[in-house]
Amino acid sequence: MAVLLYYPLVNPPVEVVHQALLYWDGVASVVPTDPEIRETAVAQSLKELEQRQLYIPVTYGRDSLSRLSDPVDMPLVHPFDHASVVLVEELRRLAASAQPPRPASPPEAFLYLTKINRRLQTELLTLGLATRCPGEQSRLAVAKEVQELVVGVTVREIARHATERRLFPYTDSVRAQRLALRPAAASRALAWEMELGKLLPVPAADTRLTDVLAFREKYADERLRLMRALHRLLGDLRRDYEHPADVVAQLRVELEQALADYRSAARGSRLVWVHRSVTVTVAVAASAGGSLLLPNLGWFLGVVGGYALNVATREIRPVWQRQHDHDFSYLHRVQAELS
Repeated sequence: MAVLLYYPLVNPPVEVVHQALLYWDGVASVVPTDPEIRETAVAQSLKELEQRQLYIPVTYGRDSLSRLSDPVDMPLVHPFDHASVVLVEELRRLAASAQPPRPASPPEAFLYLTKINRRLQTELLTLGLATRCPGEQSRLAVAKEVQELVVGVTVREIARHATERRLFPYTDSVRAQRLALRPAAASRALAWEMELGKLLPVPAADTRLTDVLAFREKYADERLRLMRALHRLLGDLRRDYEHPADVVAQLRVELEQALADYRSAARGSRLVWVHRSVTVTVAVAASAGGSLLLPNLGWFLGVVGGYALNVATREIRPVWQRQHDHDFSYLHRVQAELS
């Protein structure tokens, strides 16, 4: 199974849910461990999807996606993981900056205590990056930048440790993605960034969830064919990173046919469809050299389904051990245009 793991909040925007239902096997998000808090935090629409096994509320320790056993006392990430060191270093760097991201009044963001461990709570409070909420025992007040950094590291660790499902980090915050993939001299790698939004039409945000689910079931063959073609494209780009145009050339016919069938199904659905910007980051081999070392170098890959595909390469810093390069992560932007 391939599931979108949304962050930094519990509830994804409705258009992200639509995308997850059409082009992946469902959606997940990190939720508080406390059942009472979770009941309030998770939207009713997600609870309905959970009953259909299309939404996964993820917690450390109590979910099969994680190998950690104690949701309270175990660290946010495994104590020996590179990510744990990176997170502490980044928090200390933020605290020592000229304008550290202190909690505002009223708070602009929160961290549920059951999403983080006691050591991290102490670190955040000691550094002045978090404050306790008066009259509340369930969460800390933090700046949005701190929230996005902590949760961004969390979801990538969850994705790395997942065994029963393949999880793909997915956010609608540019800063959250950049915080989790910030360049660092000690641990650099390369990644392709490619815009896929034109190939992934979704129903308009005001479309009823029941209508999206009905389309998902009625046109399962067309939907899965396009999903597999796109995922194959990304996988081949990761492996054959030195020849991206060749990868697209080899898959162009398959992609165009899958896209044509899917568009035909969409036209027959009588739903209103839109294109929303979706940028995918694909990690490539750490040994990549030559022209790929030039950041922001754009490559024209060709035309698929009437839309031009371009990729750009840049240096990133994966938040975990170098030998465990992340697979793919997605950035959703809110701009939309009617089909």
